[in-house]
Amino acid sequence: MAALLKNVDALRSFNRLYTQRIGVLNRRLLDSPFSLAEARVLFELAHNGNATASRIGKLLELDPGYLSRILQGFLRQRLVVRKRSSSDAREFTLSLTTAGKKAFRELDRRSQQQASAMLSALPDASREDLLDGIERAKRVLDTDSVKERKIVIREPRSGDIGWAIERHGRLYADEYGWNVEFEALVATLFASFATKHDPSSERCWIAEVDGQRAGCVFVVRNSEDRNVAQLRCLLVDPSARGLGIGRRLVDRCIAFARDAGYKRMMLWTNDVLVSARKIYEASGFTLDREYRHRSFGKDLVAQIWALDFASAGQRKLKQPRK
Repeated sequence: MAALLKNVDALRSFNRLYTQRIGVLNRRLLDSPFSLAEARVLFELAHNGNATASRIGKLLELDPGYLSRILQGFLRQRLVVRKRSSSDAREFTLSLTTAGKKAFRELDRRSQQQASAMLSALPDASREDLLDGIERAKRVLDTDSVKERKIVIREPRSGDIGWAIERHGRLYADEYGWNVEFEALVATLFASFATKHDPSSERCWIAEVDGQRAGCVFVVRNSEDRNVAQLRCLLVDPSARGLGIGRRLVDRCIAFARDAGYKRMMLWTNDVLVSARKIYEASGFTLDREYRHRSFGKDLVAQIWALDFASAGQRKLKQPRK
């Protein structure tokens, strides 16, 4: 609960900062004759020709009475014309007049100038961070566009390993309160993979959503049994959860391990990682054993999951690390 309240405070703080920065609190937006709601209605009319009031209301989630008052004002100012819909006599289609189009173009020009001024005042690196954060926020919040997202599972490129280490460290600290020991472990595992892995039997994959890194995983040969592949460091960024990326990454690992001739695959995890455990179980892994331990500043229950590729049983492995 405390973590949720902290997150709520952070979101509200950002909302206050951004709304103040773009002038939403002013009675008129961008020194124009229009309020924010009126400007949004103008935008939709400019980009959705011959739209109906009900469609505009649904797009903007505006109260019908409030929207009606806005549209009546536009009609009085001769910014909008309406005509009865040919498909439904109960509805009217709305379109901008020449004056309405001119008003929208001026408002759009001012908005462009404001955004340009805000971005040009930032150093290049800060601007890239801001835009990347905005894109990530859009992907998280815009659940209606999930089906349109482009998901790619690829092999790593320069910068991917550093990203994977950073995301592990930050996300596990934020979500589970794990300390820097965990990030150090992940850094060691990725460094070992990057410097001395055998591509024929060990491989790493990066998931992308719409060109942005969104997840990772890698497979190495178990140090105690050459017939056993070990899955390590599965991660899905919060911005991409719910898209099936974790399952895709695990499936890629399993397919590779089979093709590489391994007889078995295993992994080390902790019982608090509920979402990951569900993916492993759905992919055919079974719980081999578990034990309590103190790591990363927390009392945890470690679990070892295994997946046999052949019917022949395999000997028990000594305690591995993720």
